[in-house]
Formats: sequence, structure tokens, C-alpha cells
Amino acid sequence: MPQSRTKRPIPLPLQMLLGLVLGILFGFLTPHLAQTLQPVGTAFVQAIKMIVVPLVFTAITLGIYQMGNQAKQLGKISAISMVYFFVATVVSIVIGLALNHVFRPGLGANLAVTAKIPKDINTTVDWTKFFLEMIPSNVVAAMSGSNLLPVLVFAVLLGMALASVGARAKPLIDALDALMAAIFKLTGWIIALSPIAIFAIIAWLFATQGISTILSLIKLVGVMYLGLALLLVIFWVLLKAIGENPLKVTRDIGEPMILAFTTRSSEATLPLHMEKLVDMGVPKAIASVVLPLGYAFNRDGSIMYFALAVGYLADAYHISLDWHTLLSIIIVTTLASKGSANVPSGGLVAIAMVLTTIGIPVEALALIAGVDAFLDMGRTAINVFSNTVAIKLVMKLAGVPYEQAGANIAASGDIQPKEFA
Repeated sequence: MPQSRTKRPIPLPLQMLLGLVLGILFGFLTPHLAQTLQPVGTAFVQAIKMIVVPLVFTAITLGIYQMGNQAKQLGKISAISMVYFFVATVVSIVIGLALNHVFRPGLGANLAVTAKIPKDINTTVDWTKFFLEMIPSNVVAAMSGSNLLPVLVFAVLLGMALASVGARAKPLIDALDALMAAIFKLTGWIIALSPIAIFAIIAWLFATQGISTILSLIKLVGVMYLGLALLLVIFWVLLKAIGENPLKVTRDIGEPMILAFTTRSSEATLPLHMEKLVDMGVPKAIASVVLPLGYAFNRDGSIMYFALAVGYLADAYHISLDWHTLLSIIIVTTLASKGSANVPSGGLVAIAMVLTTIGIPVEALALIAGVDAFLDMGRTAINVFSNTVAIKLVMKLAGVPYEQAGANIAASGDIQPKEFA
């Protein structure tokens, strides 16, 4: 029988929100002391990232192994996922450009530099290099560098190979079963400390950034959060259309969304997000395959911001956004957002590529980089919700049933080998 989770006097999502509110107050009231809390938040994020690569490797390997004899369904799920990712990307870009057209936050903008940007940032994607780097020449080096795409490719191939060798694969599958159960248990221990980490991260952020930078670009910040709210409504409508309860899904996925909002890190959210999806009845094989793909290729909140930021800077530099320019932004942003998935500072690279396409200097990024931390909070949270919707939609279109709620890794802390046999 699965073991029930220990009941908390205060639910974890409420503890997270309390840490967020107290962090804001502490950051404003005692900024000098709050600045010393950065190591606490950094340690938490590093602890989460510590388990991301082994989780992705074991989850995808086991998921592909489970579906190894169902190649047709695996292909269908992958195809549906990628089609949805591209459609959602284009829709997000259009929303960002439309909001810029309506509100024009860049008109009359103060062109003062708000922060520094990395030197020698790439403005193009070498597609040959991008695809070659997806095939790891040294998978251990890829894992140590937290390079998830080549790890994903290796795990998919290994899972298929294990499925093809029959009973001889069972010892390794049993070992991966145990490793994955241990990773989920470790995730639970780390996440239990998340309210303290959230307090430290938010206190440090507001102590170091303050509100002066936000006020200088308040219109851009406001328009972006309006766009994120619009995306959330669209996702709710989509969930309702496929027979889901939008508010229940939002509540169920609340913890990883809060964690994404405060840490501003998709990687830090992945283990908890996968645990919650499995806890909601999503089959492990589906969550293991679709979610890592989504974290690499489906970043709707970020992509909407990319389009909005480009429009903002175009207006600030008085560049006309005629239909040719808008079409170029849509095409280049779509390609750049996928091609930069495996590149450090991928978001900046994607925006830089679009800026150079329409004739804006890359240095323009420094004009809005000062508020990027506050913008990143909301868009990372929406990325989590977007990938939740993606998995729900893939299951609906592929005809995949839900598993019994509670009969999963997260609830029991144990995986029986037969689940992947």
C-alpha cells in the first residue's frame, strides 16, 4: 500500500506564499541584511539542479523502455507534442506583438542603460552545430555540464535499446527504478525547505534591485504581466475544451508554479513538476517523455516576452513595424526560440537574433536588462503551466488514460519494477 504523505500544519503552497510575502517585506525594510541571504537561495537552487540530470536520464530511459513495444504510440505522442509546441510558440509571439501594438510601451521610452549584458553574445544559431551537439560524443561530459538535450537524446536511444533486448534488460531497469524512487524521495526532502529558500531569494532580489528600476520601465512590466494573464486565460479555455477543470489543474500545479516564480529557473522546477504530474495521474511514461521536451522547446511565457521586448525596443529606436518586419519577427523568433534551447543565456540569444534581423543593435538589450529578473519570474511560472497544458492535451489527443490517483512514485516513494516491464 502506498504510504500517505505527512500532513503539514500549514500546506506547503501557503508556506511558499508566506515566504514570498515576508521576503518582500524583509528586502525592503532591511536591505543590507537581506543582501547577505543570497547564498541560502543559491544553495537551494543548486540542490535542485543537482538532481535534474539524473531525474531526466532515469525518467526518459524508463519512459521510453515502457513504451518500447508501442513505437506507434510513442511516435504519435512525440509528433503531437512538437506540433503543439510550434503552434503555441506562434500564438505567444502574436500575442506579444499585438500587446505592443495596442499599448506601445516603447514610445517615448527613456533610453538609459539599466544593466549590463554578456559580452560577445551570439546573434545567430549555427544549426549544423546545434544538431551535432544533440548527439553526445561523451554523455558523462554532457551530464556534468547539465546539457539536457544530448542527455535526452541518449536516454531515448538507451530506452529503445533496453526495450529491444528483452529480459536481459531487467537488472538495469530494476536499478533505474530504485534510482528514480530515490531521486523523488530526495526531491521531497529538498522541496520541504523551499519556503525558507523562497524567503531568502525574494528578500535578496528586492534588496538589490528595489523598485526604482521597475518604475523606470513600469509600462513594459505591466504589459508583459497582462500578456501572461492573457496566456493563462487561453490555457484555461483550452483545458476546459478538453474536459479538464482549469481551477483544479491550477491548484494542483501551484507548488511548482510558485517555485518557478521565485527561483526564476525552469531546471529548479522540473523535479517537483514531474512529481506533481505523476501525482495527478499522468502516466510516468508520458510525463517522462513530454515534460523534458516541453522544458526545452515549449516556453510560451518567455517567447511572448521575446516578441514584446523586440517590439518595445523597435519603438524605442523608432523602427517602423510594418507587416514585413512583423512577419520577420514571427519567423525568426520561432526559429530562434527552438535553436537557442541548448545555448547558454538562450533567451538573450533569441532576442539578440531578432534584433539584428530588424536592424536594432544588440546593445539595446541593456535598456531592459535591469528589470529582467522581475519579468523572468512571471514568464517562468507560465512556462510551467504551459507544459502542464501540453501534457494534458497530448494525453487527450493520443487517447492516453489517466492512472489511479495516488498510485505513483510521489505518493509511495517506491516504484515496482513491473510498472516499467
